[in-house]
Amino acid sequence: MPEAKRRAPRSTDVARLANVSQKTVSRVLNGEPYVSDEVRGRVLAAARELGYRRNTAARALHLGRFHRVGVVSLGSSLYGPSSLLIALERRAREIGYAFSVVNTLEGEDGGVLRAVETLLEQGVDGIVLSEPIDEGQVLGIDPGVPVLSFGALPGLDGPRVVITGASGVGMGRLATEHLLGLGHATVWHVAGPERWFAARDRARGWREALAGAGIEAPPPPAGDWSPASGYAAGRVLAANPEVTAVFVANDDMAIGVLRALAEAGRAVPEEVSVVGVDDIPSAAYLSPPLTTVRQDFHEIAAYGLDLLVEQMENEPGSATHDDLPAHLVVRRSTAPPKDRTRQRHEPGGSS
Repeated sequence: MPEAKRRAPRSTDVARLANVSQKTVSRVLNGEPYVSDEVRGRVLAAARELGYRRNTAARALHLGRFHRVGVVSLGSSLYGPSSLLIALERRAREIGYAFSVVNTLEGEDGGVLRAVETLLEQGVDGIVLSEPIDEGQVLGIDPGVPVLSFGALPGLDGPRVVITGASGVGMGRLATEHLLGLGHATVWHVAGPERWFAARDRARGWREALAGAGIEAPPPPAGDWSPASGYAAGRVLAANPEVTAVFVANDDMAIGVLRALAEAGRAVPEEVSVVGVDDIPSAAYLSPPLTTVRQDFHEIAAYGLDLLVEQMENEPGSATHDDLPAHLVVRRSTAPPKDRTRQRHEPGGSS
């Protein structure tokens, strides 16, 4: 006779093996608090040993929830978006939520709206917009579930909307004020692509810092976040002898700027100081090491996702808009302008 099909393990089997109640198994597998680390470990070990898997479809029908977070991503290999996506997945796993991602293409009209609809069809309790860009059609989006956006998105508003992340405006100000504080007469900017709200915010912070010092902003060349576009912008800036300080909207473009300045014989930081954004792993090992504005993507993801889950698991509350601080990491790509350095060492100069 053929061997009888083995019955799939149930939560009662896990409870029996771990010597706990079925309610405790449910609490552990749902990521709920008030369970000791020792008991939690025992339950998870029993579930692994038995090969137990939750019936998420039945659970969703019973609770009216899917225990799943949906993420709309650009599917970009850029350091910032990819780091944020990894951090989001890790945090969702830590708190016991499943994780679905739908990638859109930059420049795809209506891509975000279609991605949101796809996630809702799959069954999610909340949606994350990981890197908002201007599509012109996002205004008035209302998916009917809580939404987390990493950066302000015009038209996205409501009692279950969470907007957080490191302030792009704050990053632009921080970098620009650092360069002005070193004594540079003005600061030039290499901007990111105009459709990205992050690029707009960083440029706005740069302009605000200059305006606060009574300085008119010079026209900024724009790139597409890539080293190649930074190199093209850097060649234009390198040919201008008035350029002594440059704030670049991300570290990858800053790498291109550094290459262009080196080829033009403009020494960094002796003739031109450069600041980037993101603190990519290679930033500390460039020549010279790059001064940059660091974002802690793991902190940003955990903070934002925890706020979203709070909206998902409780009655609708007020909208949340809370920026996290960014941090300036000073390395050897910035210094006072050459004329000021020389003045400090001349007789009668300040020390």
